[in-house]
Amino acid sequence: MSDHYFSADPGSAEKRVTVVAGVWGRELRLQSASGVFAHGRLDIGTSVLFRATPPPVEPGTFLDLGCGYGVIGCALASAVPTSLVWAVDLNERALRLTSDNAAALGLADRVTPALPEQVPDGLVFDEIWSNPPIRIGKPALHELLSMWLPRLAPDGRAVLVVGKNLGADSLQRWIGEQGYRCDRLASAKGFRVLEVRPRDPQR
Repeated sequence: MSDHYFSADPGSAEKRVTVVAGVWGRELRLQSASGVFAHGRLDIGTSVLFRATPPPVEPGTFLDLGCGYGVIGCALASAVPTSLVWAVDLNERALRLTSDNAAALGLADRVTPALPEQVPDGLVFDEIWSNPPIRIGKPALHELLSMWLPRLAPDGRAVLVVGKNLGADSLQRWIGEQGYRCDRLASAKGFRVLEVRPRDPQR
């Protein structure tokens, strides 16, 4: 059976390939690998996310949800020098790559790769950035977002990129039905960029 990028421990041989990504005016050299999402490339969705949105303005504690080989997390840490970034994934190979990439870029002290259960209880995030793993299926995706969106700081936000043909519009409606404000920031190359604001605590 072939590996999925959401496999916890891919069984395929780890073949690393360098990816050079231009992100927010910086060039990042990163290692990707087989068994991890977007092996050998910067995927279109993440590219749209970077082009359609500026980086955070203020330093804070950020989450790269479904980090893959760490491009979003490393980009956040590079763009906002005093930020702290948690890079979360179920794929242990992805976490190793993220750790190695952060170290190579001099960001190891501010990028923390982690399994979900390794993130401290009660930690809240000023911003959550994600190209979420849509292909895990709608119920699992809803469960994932229901776990992490409540951990936004009161004035925080989440920025998500989702393929239109993979249900971006229905996901936007579902997020709104959960009590969050969810706005479309951009639409390009078949992807939507969504901004989610925390729920009203009175609801």
